[in-house]
Amino acid sequence: MNWKCLTLTAAFAGMAAALPAQADQLDNIMSAKTLRCATFADVPPFASPDLKTREMAGFDVDLCGAIAKELGVKAEIKPVSVEARVPEVKLGRVDITVANLAYTLSRAEQIQFSDPYYLAKEMLIVPADDAGKKKADYAGQRIASTKGSTSEMSIKLNKSDPLTFQDTASAYLAVQQGKARGMVANTMTTTKFVNESKSKGKAMRMIEEPMLYQPIGIGMAKDQPALTAKINEILRKLDTSGEINKIWDKWLGPDTEYKMTRTDKVVSLSELKFDPIP
Repeated sequence: MNWKCLTLTAAFAGMAAALPAQADQLDNIMSAKTLRCATFADVPPFASPDLKTREMAGFDVDLCGAIAKELGVKAEIKPVSVEARVPEVKLGRVDITVANLAYTLSRAEQIQFSDPYYLAKEMLIVPADDAGKKKADYAGQRIASTKGSTSEMSIKLNKSDPLTFQDTASAYLAVQQGKARGMVANTMTTTKFVNESKSKGKAMRMIEEPMLYQPIGIGMAKDQPALTAKINEILRKLDTSGEINKIWDKWLGPDTEYKMTRTDKVVSLSELKFDPIP
């Protein structure tokens, strides 16, 4: 018998037993007393710099703050690009991503999603004098969107040609300048641009048929059951108390330029009827 090997094996086994089990990210958040949230860098009304205070402000910023408050910790906002929303949380640079993050199969392979807190639509807007009536009329056409977004995915699924940019303002400008036939973004953003176009630039209109339906949730690292359960618990509490609706109305409600009413409830993905995109 090789006693040296046996001794080394026993030593390594003892070291392994002495090592603490890997802590769930929730423990780290509570220990640091800080919830690190990735949000958009400049996509109003979700998250963008306030022109007066220079602080980040928007629906996602307030939702992150509400979650942090329920945890009893402070919220630390980290603005990121659209395409960095998944990598930032996957690599552990943030604890959660709160950035209008739509559920897709490819994203779900990389990160964990919370229960969705609303069902969004990707909508196509085009110049008011454009002849198209439905999304099929724009197959093969150049359509603008933000890079790495589900808006871009919806364009590809429609067999259209995506022209991508870092932000929605640039995508919209491309349509105004005739570089793209239309632009795809979420309902809030497209509604805002259509309203703005009535008094500035080329008049726009929205195609009634949605390009895509998508559940919106919060992104977290995989294999963090305690954090996932806690975030879902908090979202349901904020929903039941009316806090999510309060934040919604502040940024997107009837008294804002978006004039939208939130009718969704926080539910599990299994309760929703939708076709997940790749």
